[in-house]
Amino acid sequence: MFGRRQGSPVVPLRPVAAPEPASPVAETADKARPEAGRRLSEDGRTNLPRRELADIAADAVDRTAAEQGIVLDDHERRDAVTGVVNGLLDDGVAQVTAEAEPAPVSAAARDTVEEAKQRVQPILMQRIDVTKATALPRAELAAQVADIVAEILGEEKMHINQLEQRDLVTTLLNDMLGLGPLEPLLADDKVTDIMVNGPKQVYVERGGKLALSEVTFRDDAHVMNIAGRIVSRVGRRVDESTPLVDARLEDGSRVNIIIPPLAIDGPSISIRKFAKQKITLDIMERQQNLSPQMATVLKIASRSRLNILISGGTGSGKTTLLNALSRMIDPGERIVTIEDAAELQLQQPHVVRLETRPPNLEGRGEITQRELVKNTLRMRPDRIILGEIRAGEALDMLQAMNTGHDGSMCTIHANRPREALTRLENMVAMAGVKLPNEAVRAQIAGAVNMIVQISRMRDGVRRVTQITEVVGMEGEVVTTQDLFTFQYEGEARDGRLSGTFQGSGLRPHFTQRAAYYGLDRALMEAVSEAPAAGGRS
Repeated sequence: MFGRRQGSPVVPLRPVAAPEPASPVAETADKARPEAGRRLSEDGRTNLPRRELADIAADAVDRTAAEQGIVLDDHERRDAVTGVVNGLLDDGVAQVTAEAEPAPVSAAARDTVEEAKQRVQPILMQRIDVTKATALPRAELAAQVADIVAEILGEEKMHINQLEQRDLVTTLLNDMLGLGPLEPLLADDKVTDIMVNGPKQVYVERGGKLALSEVTFRDDAHVMNIAGRIVSRVGRRVDESTPLVDARLEDGSRVNIIIPPLAIDGPSISIRKFAKQKITLDIMERQQNLSPQMATVLKIASRSRLNILISGGTGSGKTTLLNALSRMIDPGERIVTIEDAAELQLQQPHVVRLETRPPNLEGRGEITQRELVKNTLRMRPDRIILGEIRAGEALDMLQAMNTGHDGSMCTIHANRPREALTRLENMVAMAGVKLPNEAVRAQIAGAVNMIVQISRMRDGVRRVTQITEVVGMEGEVVTTQDLFTFQYEGEARDGRLSGTFQGSGLRPHFTQRAAYYGLDRALMEAVSEAPAAGGRS
């Protein structure tokens, strides 16, 4: 990066390629981490609130600095403590428990930082080579930007405290390298959805509940700049000719962007965050998303290579459940996934991920899910996982399930299992192939073995509300049987809904298939409990 003073020659601030000795902060953090880890081991507690973990790290940093003769100022000490805490978490030495939300930054402080940014940012952009700057590691760039910002603040006679100055540098870096005002929300693990409704209205979902955040953009142009940055990373564009775009972030988070003239009140960005925590059926059981018996039946269904259809509404957790079920797939199988925006987190080694492609400006070059499903059949897959059935690809998916690709999975938008079957039948008709209704239903009955219904209920908790088997045909009707249902009972004082996961006590239709995999005894144990003994939520 180069610093550029107005009226002065270009001068390199710091040689980028030259190796530098470890900073006092990094050296202290590296040497303090083992001591903090030993203290945790001796104490026997590894699951702590972050504040307590930070206290242990701070003590280790102080001891190490004193022993090594390293002098740290307050900010360097805080950075070293953060480095130790993050190191302990990354190494798995410590875990952080849930704790109270930190005190929000005051509105006055935010206004001060925003005002300073408006004045400093144009001058900063004149003094740096943005292309070279964005190629630097964030830590290196932060150090250099901090120096220039301090210089600009002095020249402009702007007086802000050190904490506000650090926030200012972070905000500037987020605009240069990340997604600007959205970066704090993306870093917050409790936020699952981010919805930008124009520059002054950004909603977030925490714990299944929507709330207006304090994040804002400068204007529509600022939102458009961030939207353009998102889509350019995946080789797409958003403008008046293509005002509607699906994309994804580098971490896999799903993004939908729609801009004027389609969005009347300004550009809109919707982000479904990619969960950092790998959700499993065991975790869902602990979170009371389903009962232990239901989790066992789903594990056996996946291992028995049942074709499973996951049904639910928008934001109900279909993809999360699909990820959890996929963990039961044998590592030796070849899996092909098909999605509009790749977001599945399969852990198996042999996975081929396919993604659709929108048409170009001339309306050509589009690759649909249906074309990808057809191509997948030539790729010798053991299982096919379709992110979501939306249209004519339903017919090709059913044919794949009926022709040796057992254990395939997909999701569909529906409110009940019976409704999911009806929608599937309607989508087959969208393939443009005229088939009698009886033939379509026969294909569905032969292809789909199980429907798992998941719902986001009004307390914000996602629950598996039904596990339904497809038994076969009776006349022209596809017959099903419920293995488990969730029975709502009431509402607790804290607003959480209460209810019971009830087993039907029926013998599963796939018991014989489970026996082939040696899982019939475990299956019968899971479903032979009393109807109301499935567990409570």
